[in-house]
Amino acid sequence: MSFADLRSFVQALEREGQLKRVGVEVDPILEVSAIADRVSKSPAPEGLAGAPSTDPIHGGTGGHALLFERVRGSRIPLAINLFGSYRRMRMALGGDDFETLAAKVQKLIKPEPPTSFLEKMKMLPELAKIAGYAPKHVKRGMCQEVVHTDGADLTMLPVIKCWPHDGGTDDNVIVGRARRAINGSPFVDGLNPHVQADGRYITLAGIYTTAPDGSEPNIGMYRIQVTGPKSALFHCHMHHDGARHHRMWAAEGKDMPVAIVLGGESVLPYAATCPLPPNVSELLFAGFLNDGGISLVPCKTIPVEVPANAEIVIEGFVSATETAREGPFGDHTGFYSLADNFPTMRITAITHRENPIYPTTIVGPPPMEDYYMGKATERVFLPLLQMLIPDIVDYNLPRWGAFHNFCFVKIRKEYPLQARKVASSIWGAGQMMFSKFIVIVDEDVNVHDEQAVMFAVGANVDPRRDTFLVEGPMDILDHSSPYLAAGSKMGIDATRKIAGEGIVRDWPVSLEMSDEVKRMVDGRWGEYGL
Repeated sequence: MSFADLRSFVQALEREGQLKRVGVEVDPILEVSAIADRVSKSPAPEGLAGAPSTDPIHGGTGGHALLFERVRGSRIPLAINLFGSYRRMRMALGGDDFETLAAKVQKLIKPEPPTSFLEKMKMLPELAKIAGYAPKHVKRGMCQEVVHTDGADLTMLPVIKCWPHDGGTDDNVIVGRARRAINGSPFVDGLNPHVQADGRYITLAGIYTTAPDGSEPNIGMYRIQVTGPKSALFHCHMHHDGARHHRMWAAEGKDMPVAIVLGGESVLPYAATCPLPPNVSELLFAGFLNDGGISLVPCKTIPVEVPANAEIVIEGFVSATETAREGPFGDHTGFYSLADNFPTMRITAITHRENPIYPTTIVGPPPMEDYYMGKATERVFLPLLQMLIPDIVDYNLPRWGAFHNFCFVKIRKEYPLQARKVASSIWGAGQMMFSKFIVIVDEDVNVHDEQAVMFAVGANVDPRRDTFLVEGPMDILDHSSPYLAAGSKMGIDATRKIAGEGIVRDWPVSLEMSDEVKRMVDGRWGEYGL
């Protein structure tokens, strides 16, 4: 089972030895993020059944989740690195392993048709259960135990600054010059005197938007730069539904209502990041993960519904016309994403439960918390990718690829140039379109063994024959592309070559000991004294 709210998840992590409390006062400006960065790259606590921390499935890196009880300038404790290990991601999603959850997804999207009346009757409880995944609408929720409207003030929250040049100038992040803030207090950016550039960001919130007619409820996870007690900047890339909703509202000349939701059911942050197919609701998927619908309550000042069990909800309107300079921001690529103009947001209310916890995260050079969320998506969404591209046996988004830079794909090869067809299909599959390098290997190569994949590249690839370039949309954060959000991508066919794939000489047989000899050696291993 997943957890009904953030604090029950925190309590469970503490019981499992996955969380440490920090009782000394810490500064939200850089100190919290520096601690979290170091911890996220430390060995993880022991996982299931005492598995060693070096086990890549049950342990690995990730360190502990952290609860900072005294954050300078705020009375609210701060939680970070909550999802920063395989173990904690499984706990958040309520499963023992990602494969079981993937099988559940596969059953949902491609159920086996019943072949008899009895099997049809057996399906009725399952269909009723699926109907229960829809959101539940309630009148009151713990997220509104305390309500601030006129007194709403973002500075009451322990919002962190992640990296030294966040919210500074592009000159700083390009040439590496440090910018000095007098006495550590917020300074006014000279390029935009209306924006305070102390670089504090809300980073682990679900951003709730709808179309102007109230349809298409969407949850995304976009960063929000705090610029004052009642002002912020709404950063959302052009490809995402939140940006599409904003364009729809702006076309009608209306400001867009937005709710920034922190906490709630433990599945919500994950659901907000999932690359779901078009028109599939994140709230419905969250209900599926939660094994029960998410309870929603109407906001106080905007026409948006939010999870009743959230810790903190920030309500407001994103301007249809006004923009301001947002960024730079230290991103998951390991580099600062440069500043650009994004819509301004005015805050109309902040609601929260009594004694809330503020969840946040820091992104940067992996491994960090977002890496484990991404790996969960990789595993859970394999059946969906296989439904779109049946050729795929398995795939791996390696840690050092920062999600979009590299994709290793295993196929069951059956015809010439199949690898090119698979790569083209991947580039047409939702957010997989941002994959910059796709390496295709045969089904006997373990795509999770990066040495094995690169061995196949070195052994099986003729660069002229087996690499191919295409142009198309790129991740906005890819600073290497010649144009913003547009550039080239490479496919690498590292499969064994067959007739019809250009000039192919006789292909040698891979070295492998015979099964008979392997069985004999296994049986005598104890005799060897090794």
